[in-house]
Amino acid sequence: MLDSKMIRNVVLLGHGNCGKTSLAEAMLFTVGKTSRQGRVDDGSSVMDFEPEEVKRRISINSSFHQYSWKKHEVFLIDTPGDDNFVTEAKFAARVADCALFVIGAAVGVKNQTEKFAGFVEERKLPTIIYINKMDRERADFYNVIESAKASLPLNPAVLYLPIGAEAAFQGAVDIIRQKAFLFDNATGKVKEAEVPAEMADDVATWRETLMEQVAETDDELIEKFLEEGALSEAEIMEGLRKGVRTGALCPVCVGTANGNMGTELLLDMINDLLPPPTERPSMVGTDPRSGEPVERKPLASEPFSAQVFKTMADPYAGRLTIFRVFSGTLSGDSFYNASKETAERFGQLFIQEGKSQRPVDSAVPGMIVAVAKLKETVTGDTLCVENAPIVYDRPEPMAPVISYAVSGKKGDEEKLFGSISKMLDEDLTLRLTREQQTKEILLSGVGQVHLEVVGEKIKRKFGVEMELHLPKVPYLETLKGKARVQGKHKKQSGGRGQFADTWIEIEPMPRGSGFVFEDKIVGGVIPRQYIPAVEKGIIDAMALGVIAGYPVVDVKVALVDGSFHAVDSSEMAFKIAGSLGFKKAAAEAKPILLEPIMNVSVRIPEDCVGDVMGDLNGRRGRVMGMDSGHKCEVINAQVPMVEVLKYAPDLTSMTGGRGTFSVSFSHYEEVPAPLAEKIIAEANIEK
Repeated sequence: MLDSKMIRNVVLLGHGNCGKTSLAEAMLFTVGKTSRQGRVDDGSSVMDFEPEEVKRRISINSSFHQYSWKKHEVFLIDTPGDDNFVTEAKFAARVADCALFVIGAAVGVKNQTEKFAGFVEERKLPTIIYINKMDRERADFYNVIESAKASLPLNPAVLYLPIGAEAAFQGAVDIIRQKAFLFDNATGKVKEAEVPAEMADDVATWRETLMEQVAETDDELIEKFLEEGALSEAEIMEGLRKGVRTGALCPVCVGTANGNMGTELLLDMINDLLPPPTERPSMVGTDPRSGEPVERKPLASEPFSAQVFKTMADPYAGRLTIFRVFSGTLSGDSFYNASKETAERFGQLFIQEGKSQRPVDSAVPGMIVAVAKLKETVTGDTLCVENAPIVYDRPEPMAPVISYAVSGKKGDEEKLFGSISKMLDEDLTLRLTREQQTKEILLSGVGQVHLEVVGEKIKRKFGVEMELHLPKVPYLETLKGKARVQGKHKKQSGGRGQFADTWIEIEPMPRGSGFVFEDKIVGGVIPRQYIPAVEKGIIDAMALGVIAGYPVVDVKVALVDGSFHAVDSSEMAFKIAGSLGFKKAAAEAKPILLEPIMNVSVRIPEDCVGDVMGDLNGRRGRVMGMDSGHKCEVINAQVPMVEVLKYAPDLTSMTGGRGTFSVSFSHYEEVPAPLAEKIIAEANIEK
């Protein structure tokens, strides 16, 4: 069994293309876990192994591995940096003890970097900043440090200065020990050397800065620093450890993952500076029986508790459930799911190592383990022992912002929707809904790429194709005027005929009132048994629309007069007469088209307000107000639904990925005449 004090549990976070997966590959190769360094670009990565990831050369799922380095056992979670899959990073950050925050030296702090830094801040994760790709053109270590200080809620404490940059990058200077290390990119090993003479002044300046940063985190250290003007190497390291654990300092390492340069320095930093699970705060949950808050210390001696943060659907192995152990020791073949109030049995407990698994007999705090084929357990559930139940808060996925109508090939529909339901277990950001009016089934996700990837996974795993189309807008029709007309149905073709004669009055009702039918027949001109048939005929005609085939709403119809035939009248005849009368009356009563208006709340940085406001106005939107949030502005607007169907990619490009939005239905409004003509023409062509 592993000792929790020797475990490190680390999530790799950072914007897309900063090199997180490449860094994980370099670390695994340097520690001897893999025989050659996998590369994302040529599809040989052990962390990005799913075909969709190999094809796109990006991480789509969180992936897991574990390695040993100098008697420490480190569990790695590599997360996607693409906005379409940011929930994976959010869930992983929730269960990790520490973060490895990766920033590209050439690209620097991007807009999305702030989003990932927010996950670190929210969970107060002890963090190492790794400045990657120092061998790239325009790599600028010092610019990255300055922009990180200015725009991120992290306090970088530089421990290593790069020797050279771009093609001349060859090593780093340890400013605590004042030694240089030259990198061997073939093995990831480092060779000690003298500090280059031209860097001596820089090293002294940065060492002074580091001592000040460390001293500020501890009262005793600041007294000593003010009295003596310096701290010893041991004091700097001890102060650093405390500063990292409290989140006051984020030590900075430097290297290039693809060239495996600087990896060994980083591996040592993870062991030396990041805390084990036993030094993290207790987890607080709720006792499901009493409703009282309870806490679990991160110790093997406490009652067992864990939380599921990822589920993977596999057509052969069934569901794979991945969870983080927070307290106690798990062994045996069962646990209690407190979220579902049921016991679950499992076969083998194992550790995920890329796409393969390694069996283990037990799990202690800090470990990330998996089991297969659980029946009830899903992402977010809390696992524990039945005699000491606890439920942890569920992680909240990112809200879906884009919806497409989804369909399968004829005969494949049942298989398709069965496959989608399995993907809903795996990916909590997906939503499947049915639009009553348009009869379409809508699949909603975080972005277009997100939904396309889901389609690719379904085809690969379950052998069924999913087609996506822009959803139909559920327009409605209503009336602006009044009319009084006759609806008469007469048919004589030998034998018993059909006869029904109705007079109806029609008028508009206030928006949202629905349909009102009034029976104003007096003197029995239409027998009572036929009046419900007239109403049914009107309702059927309303569903089919008048001008474009959309349902008619908010009208009042009064049946005021008519006549019948003792032999030829029937319920069917009066139903047809009611339908004919409604169509005729509605055509005379100034029919108009209504469109759904959505409440749109857009959260953006201050410098994007002008662009987003202008764009909303261009979408026929009305800005209803603005609120100031934490480091952002929130614009509340009402925008026609047709104008926001593809808003997600447009907002991403306008704000550089920093903007988010939510949409909810508000009300219906009349479509402007020029647009209505176009919609009516298209609808009639479709019919």
